[in-house]
Amino acid sequence: MKKKDFIVLGCVILFLLPFFVSETVYSFYKTFNAEHGMIMSFLKFGILSTFGECIGLRISAGVYNRKGFGVLPRAIVWGILGMGISMAMTIFANGVPAFLKTMGMENATTVMGEALSGQKVFVAFCISVAMNTIFAPVFMTLHKITDTHILSHGGTLAGLFTPIQMGEIMANLNWRVQWNFVFKKTIPFFWYPAHTITFLLPGDTRVLFAALLGVALGILLAIATHKK
Repeated sequence: MKKKDFIVLGCVILFLLPFFVSETVYSFYKTFNAEHGMIMSFLKFGILSTFGECIGLRISAGVYNRKGFGVLPRAIVWGILGMGISMAMTIFANGVPAFLKTMGMENATTVMGEALSGQKVFVAFCISVAMNTIFAPVFMTLHKITDTHILSHGGTLAGLFTPIQMGEIMANLNWRVQWNFVFKKTIPFFWYPAHTITFLLPGDTRVLFAALLGVALGILLAIATHKK
């Protein structure tokens, strides 16, 4: 580790420390999180997932930021995507158990509120598989498109709000990496089990845990960007 790594680590500790040592700060967080879920989703993903991309850049290029990387535009995009993830988690967490009930699992809609059991893990796994199979590929592709758009406009905030050339960007995406690495490997081997754990957690902590997983996603996507 270099000096800049210790500085970043120190900043992370200072940022998180108040939540652990101050009951007032933690209580405010829980109250605000309960009352303004979408705002918190924006902030959690905007901060944590962008930080994950900065770590990915550090791994691949040796720096946490560089000209044209566009930390602020990335944070805005991640915040918006984070609200979409929060919405998707609500939809699949309620829809999949309802579907399982129509398939004959009578307690599918109630087992998630019970103690840990094999059936609860099964339902959580089904929710994860459904969400990551149906929603994740679209989400990951959209993120790749916005990432390309940000880079093509020099990482500027003004560039973020220019029209996105969707067709041109999609035509030039590296679909071989997108399929062989992002879809084929990260979804079944990482996201299926990771989000199974997510849906086993209490509802008010799922988005935070998913946002923390967003750090890992940022790293994986950054690696995919530089993967030959």
